[in-house]
Amino acid sequence: MAKFTIETTYHLPVYRQHTYNAATIGEACRLAVEDDDWSDEKSDTDSAGATYVSGIWRGAKAAYRGRAVKIPSEFREVNERKAAHFEVLLGVLKIVTHVKDLQAPDLPYWFSRVQSVVAQAEAIMAGAPDPEREPDIFVNRTHILLVLEESRVRDQIASILETDPTVTQLTAEAISDADIHAACLLVAAESDLSEERGAAEFHAALAAIREAERRQATPT
Repeated sequence: MAKFTIETTYHLPVYRQHTYNAATIGEACRLAVEDDDWSDEKSDTDSAGATYVSGIWRGAKAAYRGRAVKIPSEFREVNERKAAHFEVLLGVLKIVTHVKDLQAPDLPYWFSRVQSVVAQAEAIMAGAPDPEREPDIFVNRTHILLVLEESRVRDQIASILETDPTVTQLTAEAISDADIHAACLLVAAESDLSEERGAAEFHAALAAIREAERRQATPT
């Protein structure tokens, strides 16, 4: 049997009660947060958080001596699980909000991922292990490197007109959301990012090789 060194942690709330003179609640809160005097702190042992795994290393008494092993999601602190999953949820949500621009063959691909990330979010909220993923769905995972956001295009318009007023006699307000949307569809249709994609795939391949080398070199 293999040996693992497991570090577990729990959060213990420490509090204090000070009185502050302030004109508003916000000002009072700011004074409290910036106050460095914790000489009268108290520990709230009745509100201690649940125990979670904060570190894993292969071998006996190996804490912080070798490369740490990735902690399975279900054993991490619940707020860390939520924070880590938030980016995934946001990324999928951005794609689905533009579903009208997706081609029909792409829809099953993205809807399956929506179902998966929702199931994982529900597991996190329930304090349960992550659901098992369907292997045929995640064999060839896709990583989005670029999203063209219309709001950022509008910011660019304002910046361009401010920097170089000779570009057009129009004001930024004269350029409508429909103009920006049509322009983004045109750019997306005409852009050829095959060279950039090839470069990203090449760098990812090299990174995967280095990752495998580091993993093989880590003592067990």
